[in-house]
Amino acid sequence: MKALNSFGFPVLRFNFRGAGLSQGEHDQGNGEVDDVRTALDWLDNEYHLPLLFAGFSFGAAVGLRAACADVRVRAAIGVGTPVVPVAEATEEPRVYALDFLQNCAKPKLFVSGARDQFGPRAKLEALVASLPEPKKLVLIEGADHFFEGRLRELREAIEAWVKSALSSQHSALS
Repeated sequence: MKALNSFGFPVLRFNFRGAGLSQGEHDQGNGEVDDVRTALDWLDNEYHLPLLFAGFSFGAAVGLRAACADVRVRAAIGVGTPVVPVAEATEEPRVYALDFLQNCAKPKLFVSGARDQFGPRAKLEALVASLPEPKKLVLIEGADHFFEGRLRELREAIEAWVKSALSSQHSALS
């Protein structure tokens, strides 16, 4: 959020259905894709600007699904994207299907900790290698899934990629 806001972009952070004080019940990632679509609709109606999606963990897994399919979204960022089953204390492990990314030709950035227990390096590298360009994977050494003690590096990675993506788009428009 801070990285994108540093460019002056309006940023919307929200809780998915059933999380925090939000209404509804958790829907195993299905209804949560609709939550992201609703958020994108709100941003588009409020600001009428090109959209950039960024999501963390569960938010990346379900949000990228909505963002890749939405023509208004120009680029997408997945932070701590889970590529192995994630177990919650009260339910069976969740497995996120990321095969939709094979058709996502938008600029994509994936940032994960090199010690991310839900995004092992080899699996994440294989996923990103299989995706269409443009794409970039940044692994932050020493960081876990929550980037504890490494939030500065996370922010810098996102800012550098956005700056590069913006200058590339400006060159293409000139």
